[in-house]
Order: sequence, then C-alpha cells, then structure tokens
Amino acid sequence: MSLPPDPFVDDPQNPGVGGGTATLEREELAQELEPGDRERFAHYVRKEKIMESALSGDPVIALCGKVWVPGRDPNKFPVCPECKSIFESLNGGGGDGEK
Repeated sequence: MSLPPDPFVDDPQNPGVGGGTATLEREELAQELEPGDRERFAHYVRKEKIMESALSGDPVIALCGKVWVPGRDPNKFPVCPECKSIFESLNGGGGDGEK
C-alpha cells in the first residue's frame, strides 16, 4: 500500500519547494464578553434615537457600541455594565442621573 501524493509538491507560490510548514501570526484581542453577552443586557441609547428607530426600523448604536433594532422591553434585562460605566463617566460620576 502506498501513500497518497504530497499536495504541496507543486506549490505555485514556491516552485521547486515541496512540503513544509508556515506560521501565521495574528494579534489576539482580549475579549471580555462571550459572544451573545450583549444580547442579555439593556443598553443606553439616546431617547430620540429610540423613537426614530421605532418609527423607521433603523438600528441604533448603544454607548458600548452594540448596533441593533430595539424590540424588547429593557426593564426585563440588567443594564449593560459597559454602557453604565460610559454613562457615569459622561455625567461626572453620578450613577443615579441626578446633577
């Protein structure tokens, strides 16, 4: 029984060189959230953008960067920690919305 032919023998990018390995380097970004985690939160968006979206069906962009078309009751979900952090930093550190 013989081995199958080497698929890299006639590599068009490296004529005359058969077989071998290569290393691809890529930068890995630290991902704190698991895929789908942003779906489990209520996000901060300007009220007028929510109204526009309700009328037009266009997506909105939350403070954390999530883009979606709102359709669920946000009171049924916890507040997105990233949105909350950004909102508090914009309001001078006050988390209760009072100035």
